[in-house]
Amino acid sequence: MVSVINTVDTSHEDMIHDAQMDYYGTRLATCSSDRSVKIFDVRNGGQILIADLRGHEGPVWQVAWAHPMYGNILASCSYDRKVIIWKEENSTWEKTYEYTGHDSSVNSVCWAPQDYGLILACGSSDGAISLLSYTGDGQWDVKKISNAHTIGCNAVSWAPAVIPGSLIEQPSSQKPNYVKRFASGGCDNLIKIWKEEDGQWKEEQKLEAHSDWVRDVAWAPSIGLPTSTIASCSQDGRVFIWMCDDASGNSWSPKLLHKFNDVVWHVSWSITANILAVSGGDNKVTLWKESVDGQWACISDVNKGQGAVSAITEGQQNEQ
Repeated sequence: MVSVINTVDTSHEDMIHDAQMDYYGTRLATCSSDRSVKIFDVRNGGQILIADLRGHEGPVWQVAWAHPMYGNILASCSYDRKVIIWKEENSTWEKTYEYTGHDSSVNSVCWAPQDYGLILACGSSDGAISLLSYTGDGQWDVKKISNAHTIGCNAVSWAPAVIPGSLIEQPSSQKPNYVKRFASGGCDNLIKIWKEEDGQWKEEQKLEAHSDWVRDVAWAPSIGLPTSTIASCSQDGRVFIWMCDDASGNSWSPKLLHKFNDVVWHVSWSITANILAVSGGDNKVTLWKESVDGQWACISDVNKGQGAVSAITEGQQNEQ
């Protein structure tokens, strides 16, 4: 059974598009069509407004926390074509960098695993994906993948910095050779996997299963098991779980988690990667878990708007 443990009244004046907890689960960042980003202290069930960040000139679609080893850093992206990186210095949040290299709405931002340094991937409606890397002294290096998705990119998600199979293979003394990868989803109905080679980003895989815009992709966390997993959701109402068992990363197979009756906006993994949260146009969040036989079952049904929670039995699932 799932229960609602806290409700935060954000006082946003328009629709909230994203809400993200920080690494420690003590702060909540939210963003809205009212053009603002807000940060709340949510310790012990409280909700104290720490910051109300104004800098965007359009709806703010997404926020992302950097790893705390780099300090308290938050990225936001907006319809105004801008990405803003905010940093807390001496208990005050300030804009530390503004990226204006896209020609259209920036829809998604995602920080790379901390092992790679401070790197932010940004997906835009102009079809391009930008990678912003912090080089020190307040400077950011920009790489751009033009025409990553025709008509537009809606989502980006990094692969974990864990080599598949490393948990069960013999450890070697040399430092592992990490290959940077991330997934993107676009208006071309495709999920693409990108890999860095010699400092350049190359398209490694194209995953086809959706019949409409891909709204979100989420690469699952890993402890080093041989299988890599990605969740995707779409305007077509479907959620797929993509699995890759070979170390080369060439062979991905999709499994339909569920077909919903409305657009599915977001998918998000639990930190242990055994539960997937799905939110959609029906104003519900559902939680899904893989059973021993490899089937995905709904273990909860949280009605977002009402804060009501009900468990779904096997029989009810088919009606969803």
